[in-house]
Amino acid sequence: MAEHWNKHDMDFLGGRRLRRSRRTEWSRAMVRETVLTPADLIWPLFVIEGQNEKTQIKSMPGVERLSVDLCVEAARAARDAGIPALALFPNTPDHLRSENAAEAYNPDNLMCRALSAIKSAVPDIGLIADVALDEYSSDGQDGLVRDGEILNDETITVMARSAIVQAKAGADIVAPSDMMDGRVGAIRAVLDGEGFDQVQIMSYAAKYASCFYGPFREAVGSGSRLRGDKRTYQMDFANSDEALREIAADIEEGADSIMVKPGLPYLDIVRRAKDNFNVPIYAYQVSGEYAMIEFAAAAGALDRTRAIHESLHAFKRAGANGVLTYFALEVARELGR
Repeated sequence: MAEHWNKHDMDFLGGRRLRRSRRTEWSRAMVRETVLTPADLIWPLFVIEGQNEKTQIKSMPGVERLSVDLCVEAARAARDAGIPALALFPNTPDHLRSENAAEAYNPDNLMCRALSAIKSAVPDIGLIADVALDEYSSDGQDGLVRDGEILNDETITVMARSAIVQAKAGADIVAPSDMMDGRVGAIRAVLDGEGFDQVQIMSYAAKYASCFYGPFREAVGSGSRLRGDKRTYQMDFANSDEALREIAADIEEGADSIMVKPGLPYLDIVRRAKDNFNVPIYAYQVSGEYAMIEFAAAAGALDRTRAIHESLHAFKRAGANGVLTYFALEVARELGR
């Protein structure tokens, strides 16, 4: 009976056997639809004061905060591995944080010194500077605060000043990550007015109010001082159409590329952005996503290497042009081999 079925009843497939192309590794490689390369990866670095200084981040095993000189070494390693760009995030010393976040536009702040040092030593790697106030404010919010309210327009003024000092220090891309209304247009106008018309803007256009940012806030020193939450400016994770409106607004204001953050829980947003907008789209595999893979692998729940590669391919498959990931250097070296 089985032999009779094999010979005749497979006719309903029209001769198609989809497993044929999956039978061998060489055949799977031939028909593979999504390819990951080092050029798809952006490596986030956390910067601290000091010389030859590194500190562990408890909730992100394997990720360290690095002093500026060690960031330069990391940039050389990234360049040699084929990574095109770094994204920098400073952990500003407590005594320099304030209610008005004035350190954000100090031309000698930690971010600017890191940008300048890396650009001088490794000029052929791209530098992405985070533009937000949580790394400089005493309350951990991305905007200025008055009587418990996050101020939109006043925040933009400070962010624009911050973007200028970053551009002067060597930033190739400024990345506003705050979700204030109108900040992309304001930053574009100020950059152009100061002669930095070639500096790109990578907008965190669809940034959700997410629990997956916890380890990042520890890394930049804003988590313990955060008062309240960020739901009045970061997006509601229940919404999808709203993300398209945010992205459209930022593109109209002059964004060169846009970002969706977090990553894996929001692949539907990446796909919708890809289908609707003709601009480069990036996704951020955020600290909580990194931590989940690391802690699950440490517990023996999954294969670490396979989980990393599967997750990164998911971003590319969804339509992302690139991924900000803390796994960048490790993966780029693996791909290079």
